[in-house]
Amino acid sequence: MSFKPRNATDRLILPLDVPTVAEARAIVEETKGVVGVYKVGMQLQFAGGLDFAQELAREGHKVFLDVKLLDIDNTVTQAVRNIVKMGMTFVTIHAYPRTMRAAVAGLEGADLCLLGVTVLTSMDDEDVKAAGYAGAAAELVKSRAIAARAAGMGGLVCSAHEASALRELAGPDMVLVTPGVRPAGSSADDQKRIKTPGDAIRAGADFIVCGRPITGATDRRAAAEAVVAEIEAAL
Repeated sequence: MSFKPRNATDRLILPLDVPTVAEARAIVEETKGVVGVYKVGMQLQFAGGLDFAQELAREGHKVFLDVKLLDIDNTVTQAVRNIVKMGMTFVTIHAYPRTMRAAVAGLEGADLCLLGVTVLTSMDDEDVKAAGYAGAAAELVKSRAIAARAAGMGGLVCSAHEASALRELAGPDMVLVTPGVRPAGSSADDQKRIKTPGDAIRAGADFIVCGRPITGATDRRAAAEAVVAEIEAAL
């Protein structure tokens, strides 16, 4: 199955990073039809979000389960097998070679796109150094991208700053998802390696993750439509 987007709307991933399922449901109601994928991350997962993610999938929405799996091989394999049963479209795995191979083993041909998380967009070179890595963030991203392709992963999560280089490494078939995207003039919040939606698409991203500029807007639907328009202009 190809997970590649068909149009500009397909390319927008909206994180439902809110404290309650009720708030998440309200965001979906306000934005459905102008958002391609809804992302359920840790904050919502610990407030009933796993059940809500399955509810969204049953309603026909594409759902990105952002769990960033990292554990012993068997645990990761079995977790992926259960996530397949939930009807998710995307799930994240920390891009350690053994972890990715274990995740692929649990896939067993199912229609679930495994995304390797390279380096978080809230981290820069100094953060990577503090974590014990010798090279720059971009070098770590590249090495993990190569490992992801070798493991048979469906795609990668990376900053738009690395998307162009990774497109060459990953080839045309792997999906590239870029978080930390902010429309022109928006606050960077806690992100460090950010780009605009147009920048990310032109760099080779298939999907962009844009959260707070939309969920924090007075008119969320209009904010989502504006991001989709930026994507459309860049295609």
